Amino acid sequence: MNQAGSRGSTEITALLGRGTRFEGKLSFDGCVRIDGAFHGEIRSDDTLIIGDGADVHAEVDVATVIVRGGEFNGNIRSKTAIEIYAPGKVVGNLHSPQISIERGAVFQGQCTMAELE
Repeated sequence: MNQAGSRGSTEITALLGRGTRFEGKLSFDGCVRIDGAFHGEIRSDDTLIIGDGADVHAEVDVATVIVRGGEFNGNIRSKTAIEIYAPGKVVGNLHSPQISIERGAVFQGQCTMAELE
């Protein structure tokens, strides 16, 4: 598991907290955690964390995605890894060279474990 996946070792540079809503396109450097509602597109060469209480409907293209809770609907393209932990729920398609899904997490969709083209 990479450093970003070792629960709690990633320093968060921005937070969309519970009770917040955002619609549109998000691009960032560093590590962003979403605990609120987000609808749109997310692009980055860094780490995205979907946290407790999150309600995300998005097309995601980032280096690493960590789903620690909440719900994600959409497609994820990740250059490095996708990690889904309980009680997280993901509905959509995943494409990444590394994908891990913890027992108790919910996933509905298709996985492609390969380098991004």
